[in-house]
Amino acid sequence: MMTWSQVHARRLLRHGLTAPHANAVDTVAAMAGTHAQVMSAAELAIGLRAKDATRADVRAALWEDRSLVKTYGPRGTVHLLPARDLDMWVGALSALPAGRNPMPPEVRMTPEQTEQVLAAIGDALADAELTADELTEEIVARTGSWAGDPVMEAFQGKWPRWRQATALAAFRGVLCFGPTRDRKVTYTNPRRHVPGFRPLDGAEALARLVPAYLHAYGPSTPQRFAHWLNAPVTWAKEVFASLGDALEPVEVEGARAWVAAGDTGMPDEPPRGVLLLPYFDGYAYRVGNVPPEAMYPGRAAERVLPANFQYLVVDGVVAGLWHQRRSGRRIAVTVEPLVPLTAAYRAALDEQVERVATILEGRAELTIGEVTTGGHA
Repeated sequence: MMTWSQVHARRLLRHGLTAPHANAVDTVAAMAGTHAQVMSAAELAIGLRAKDATRADVRAALWEDRSLVKTYGPRGTVHLLPARDLDMWVGALSALPAGRNPMPPEVRMTPEQTEQVLAAIGDALADAELTADELTEEIVARTGSWAGDPVMEAFQGKWPRWRQATALAAFRGVLCFGPTRDRKVTYTNPRRHVPGFRPLDGAEALARLVPAYLHAYGPSTPQRFAHWLNAPVTWAKEVFASLGDALEPVEVEGARAWVAAGDTGMPDEPPRGVLLLPYFDGYAYRVGNVPPEAMYPGRAAERVLPANFQYLVVDGVVAGLWHQRRSGRRIAVTVEPLVPLTAAYRAALDEQVERVATILEGRAELTIGEVTTGGHA
């Protein structure tokens, strides 16, 4: 039987947090995708796991050698994915059951309109990198004015109707992000940057994705896999069952879970060390597998769990939070621990702060603070 302490140690090792991966692409593959809603957080998440990497290396992988792709991934959120695995990701994500349409009836598109928009997106982006406004013009020209009606609630104003299909277009393999132009997001077709890209059949893709997920986050369960993807639990159970002998059951402190067949090895030593995880990193760490009570012991469950903070991790579990403020090259880092920092922990923290500064190409100054009620957003 395995313990949660062993699982934490295995996760830290697999993610490259205790033994770095060779490069940014191997890191993203080992994480089963890197959350990239905030690019600076994604750059830091990868840099902490890749040997000697900085944010410049991540940007080069994205926009120069195209070995990473920025697109919509698990939970319909923005992720970085390895270009070499895009066929698997698109095949698996396009096989997800359609969920309830959250849009009001007057905003929704019919199935026929949705297919028209997806075809228009693929055609418009086949040889171009377009901003949202430029893409709207191209879609309207190919479908009709209804696609451009400003009916979707947005941050400041209204978005055109077609944008409710943005993530679905990525799942179908006809849209991904292009490089920023004049501070504006652009979109393009992944076929422009991934030679020979062709999505895998759904069943074949899922047969690859589940072991990749379990390598990064296992031992895990169909319920947690469903949570990670934002998919129905019943469907996830069917997917696990369909893989038969490719998966192997194990026990973690009396609870049944699964790993890829034969992948039962655990590190010999318990988790040790201090880590500063950026925004969304700790969230993915929890969503991927570990139940909250195992990851947020003691005061952490009250002070850190309720929101998306930057986590201080000590010996594999959340033990506080941290935040930073940048001014030029100066990065002011404030760490707010929930546990006493011994001399050894403090030395490890100093090293981690220096690593953060190196990745972000700046100069860090560390302050130790105290967690206040509700923490810092």
